[in-house]
Amino acid sequence: MKRLLVITERFTPDLGGLATSATRLVGTLSQLGVEVDVVTWSRYLQPGEVLPPEREDNYRVYRIGLYRHWDMTMPHTLNVLDWLHSACGYDAVWGHYLFPSGFLAAWFAGLKGIASTVSARGNDIDREMFPPGDFARLQWTLQNAQVITAVSADMSRKIQLLSGRDDVVVLKNTVDAEVFTPQTQPGDVTRESLGISPDEVVLGFCGELREKKGQQFLLNALTTVRQQRPACLLIIGEVRTSQESVLQLYKTQQPEDAQRVVITGHLNNPQAVASYLRLCDVYLQPSLWEGMPNALLEAMACGCCCIASDAGGIPEVMTHGENGFILPRSHLHKLGEAVLEFLAFLPAEKDKIKQAARDRILLEYSLEQEKLQLQTLINSLIPNSV
Repeated sequence: MKRLLVITERFTPDLGGLATSATRLVGTLSQLGVEVDVVTWSRYLQPGEVLPPEREDNYRVYRIGLYRHWDMTMPHTLNVLDWLHSACGYDAVWGHYLFPSGFLAAWFAGLKGIASTVSARGNDIDREMFPPGDFARLQWTLQNAQVITAVSADMSRKIQLLSGRDDVVVLKNTVDAEVFTPQTQPGDVTRESLGISPDEVVLGFCGELREKKGQQFLLNALTTVRQQRPACLLIIGEVRTSQESVLQLYKTQQPEDAQRVVITGHLNNPQAVASYLRLCDVYLQPSLWEGMPNALLEAMACGCCCIASDAGGIPEVMTHGENGFILPRSHLHKLGEAVLEFLAFLPAEKDKIKQAARDRILLEYSLEQEKLQLQTLINSLIPNSV
């Protein structure tokens, strides 16, 4: 039995793409017969507290309470890793996200003489390149991990430039297309239940609303669209606490438009997320930085018409005018106009784009493809374990 320790900053039931991808990764590895333990951090525990393991189908999750600063959290986490390794004897360590998980994985694996892999996920490359990031630690992690995976070719190129390595594995985000489907399901949420009138255009966004996701462009787009036709902005998720002031300011400046911002709050399962996505007339992803956003892939799998920025790996999944529309980051202030232009399309043209979006996900971003790729990767990482 191959034994793997996965370190991730977020894990279900945490919000966001990082938690989603980490949970999916661990679940797939468990299906492949790998014995997986997960170490993750929680802001809801006392600093340094370690909960008894949560036992899922074929893996265990250990949650550690965060200290106020990483210079306390990381040494304590290393102590926990040492304790787990002495009891379980892991064959490899997998850091999901470059910092802090990837750094700790590469460092701990080096200390113990076992294999390591790190996953570059979203803006972890860009964030660590500039203050207050730590460029030296970023480079050390990239140079010392045995295997590096990236969610897009764009990120792979950045890693090669930073580290000189040309062996980065592009491990795409994937979608469960049986859950994220255009077909309505029993119990799906309705417009009426959300107070959305039949004539309103539903502009959708999924995830944690914050600056890097282009929150101001979303709000401005709602104002622009509502100048010409009824519309609402459906936030499938939550507003990050630190960004609530932006929404409050919008309520002050555009009180009538702000009344048409509908926020679902945290949703506990992907079926609920898919239910809300199916309500969207157009899905918006005006990100300033990205890896390969899970939310966009899920929207495309649901057959949504999507308008997205050209951040990160988005142009790798979306072809402008074919299966969606790309708006350069320098033109995100015109997002509202782009929505109005799309709404003027004939229904047949919209249907063609919707189908092409779903087809792209089925062809290149399926769970089965990820499973095959992970099997190859884990065999190369831990070749001789029994």
